[in-house]
Amino acid sequence: MQVWAVANQKGGVGKTTTVVSIAGLLSEVGYRVLMVDLDPHGSLTSYFRFDPDEIELSAYDLFERPDLSSSQVNSLIVKTDSENIDLLPASTALATLERKAVGKEGLGLQVAKALRFLKDRYDYVIIDSPPVLGVLMVNALAACNHLIIPVQTEFLALKGLERMIRTIDMINRARKAKLNYTILPTFYDRRTQASVSSLRELHNVYGEKVSGAVVPVDTKFRNASIKGVVPSTLDSGSRGVHAYARLLRNLLEHRKGA
Repeated sequence: MQVWAVANQKGGVGKTTTVVSIAGLLSEVGYRVLMVDLDPHGSLTSYFRFDPDEIELSAYDLFERPDLSSSQVNSLIVKTDSENIDLLPASTALATLERKAVGKEGLGLQVAKALRFLKDRYDYVIIDSPPVLGVLMVNALAACNHLIIPVQTEFLALKGLERMIRTIDMINRARKAKLNYTILPTFYDRRTQASVSSLRELHNVYGEKVSGAVVPVDTKFRNASIKGVVPSTLDSGSRGVHAYARLLRNLLEHRKGA
């Protein structure tokens, strides 16, 4: 089972879109996929028509009840309407974790421990992380084999990326194996100088860490979210889906070469 996390310390960069797009493409070729929503805002959970304010069992239980059994972890998972895609939903109660985590040890590995119970049930796990460095993002980074960092192609997003890279350096000092990552340019609009110059800057500074796939501004993503379906189901030929398909090919090739 491979675990990929999608994270950035800046919001609004396309994290949830990245999770659902990759999940959809993996499921279409027969992989069993689990999405994990660790963002208290619950955008991923809401995408699939579950209410983070009302849901009874969620990722919050991984922290509230740290000694869950295999059957209890499995009971937190809900099915989506997309074939081969399940969801470990978020609850807004996740927002209270930072306060509750003060003075507690070991909470940074709760997600990693829970996922061990699921290794025979799924081929891929994709984690949607909150845009804040805290116990939830630490869990996502500690649990994953590979990190995807969506970065909006505009100046302020590039500054946010610098913070994310410093966080990775910090995490790597605590991990046994170095965390590999891919920077994914998003919201690209080749008609604007801001997008063009930002993409050029990404390549100049981060080189081969920047994905060859560039996700364009694509209204089909919004249409897919309105319907609650993965983007490739709505329109497999859209520019955005093609970009994520290229990203996925690169990630799978990276895995084979690892």
